[in-house]
Amino acid sequence: MLHVVQCTQVLVIAFILLAASLAKLTVPQVMPAAPRGGRGVPADDVRGVPAADEVYGVAAPDRPAPLLNRQVTLALGVFEGGLGLAMMVSAHASVRLAATVTFAAATWVVGELRRQGADTGCGCFGELSRGPVERRGVLRTGLCTLAAVVALGAPHSGTDVLRQGPALVGLVFVAELALFAALSPELPALLERLGLRPRAAAPCERRRSPLTETYQALHASDAWLSRENAIVSAAPLDVWREGCWRFLVFPARVDGREMEIVFAVSTAARHRTVRYAVVEAEPSEAPGVAAARSR
Repeated sequence: MLHVVQCTQVLVIAFILLAASLAKLTVPQVMPAAPRGGRGVPADDVRGVPAADEVYGVAAPDRPAPLLNRQVTLALGVFEGGLGLAMMVSAHASVRLAATVTFAAATWVVGELRRQGADTGCGCFGELSRGPVERRGVLRTGLCTLAAVVALGAPHSGTDVLRQGPALVGLVFVAELALFAALSPELPALLERLGLRPRAAAPCERRRSPLTETYQALHASDAWLSRENAIVSAAPLDVWREGCWRFLVFPARVDGREMEIVFAVSTAARHRTVRYAVVEAEPSEAPGVAAARSR
C-alpha cells in the first residue's frame, strides 16, 4: 500500500505543477482600468468608491500589466512546467527534492500572506488566485508539501507509474484530486472564465449603472410622478453617485418659491427604489450645494 501511495504522489505533484504552469502562462492578466474623473462622465462616478470596471472590468488597452510582474509570472510558469515534466520523465532524487523545496517555499509564502492579512492573492495559479489567502489555501499548500515529501521515496517516474502502476493508483489519484479541487478557490473563477458558471453579481456599491438606466427608473417611479409638475427643467443641476445611490438635483418651483428636488435612485441590479427630498435653493449657493448641505 505504501508503494501505491508513493507512486500516486508523483502523479499528483506533477499534475499540480503542470496545472499551475498552464494557468500562469495562458490565463490573461486583468488590470484595473484607467481612472476616470471630471464632471463630464457622471454615469459611473462613485465618490470614495472604485468604479465598477476598476474591480470587475477588463484592463484598458493602454494600461498593460507591470513588466516585472509579468516576467516573474512567466518565469515561475516555465519553471513549474519544466519541473512537472521532469517529475513525469525522471525518478532522479534531485527532481523530487526540487519539487519538495518548491512546495515548502510556497507553503511559507502562503502562510505569511495569510498571517499578514494581505488583500493580494498568492498567485499560485496566476490570475485565478487573486483573492485573499484563506485557511484552505494554506492547508492545500501544506498537503502538497507533504505529498512531495512522500514522493521522495517513489521508485518510478510519472510515465512509468501510468504504464505499470496498479489500478489502485488511479483511485487514489482521483480521490486526492477531488480533495485538491475542494481546497481550491480558483476553481469557481476558472469555471466563470470558461462560461460554465455565471459570474458573481457586483455589489450595488460597485455595480456599473449607466445614467440611462437611472433615468428610466426615475421617470417610472411614483416619486417622479408626484413632483413632475413642480420641476422646471428636464436637465438636472447636478448628478453624482455615492455607494448604492445616484443623486439627481432638479430645479423646481413649489408654491411660488424656488426650490430644489433631490432624487436618490438605487443602483442595484433589481428592485431599484427612488426617494426624494425638497430643499430650498438659496441664490447665493451654486446649484446642488443646497442638496449637498441637506445630506
